[in-house]
Amino acid sequence: MREFIHLRSAQFPQLPGEAEEMVNEGLVGKALALYLQEKLQRLGRDVPFVCREFGVCVYSLPSDGDRAEFCCTDGASAERIWNWRTFRRIDTAPWAEALHGELLAIFREDPEVELLGSGPTVA
Repeated sequence: MREFIHLRSAQFPQLPGEAEEMVNEGLVGKALALYLQEKLQRLGRDVPFVCREFGVCVYSLPSDGDRAEFCCTDGASAERIWNWRTFRRIDTAPWAEALHGELLAIFREDPEVELLGSGPTVA
């Protein structure tokens, strides 16, 4: 993806038990990850599970009120990855671009999500 998506919503609160699973204290995102899992599966994507910082990364920003802010980015920074089945590198850019478009569409279609911006990630 090499792009970020910045959004705000009240519909992704910290879930029960999430505090015990946190890698970075105070940063939540499991509710948003589960939401994206369901939406992407409806679009035909294979999303068998969610875990911390893999695939589409969800980062929360500290929240002062009811609505939390999040950023989503691609979990893989390489544009080409090694494929052991074919013993060659494969270009991930088309997949990442399509995923970014799907994520933007998911957020734009949801009236409870305020899309704050999208742009290139900074290395």
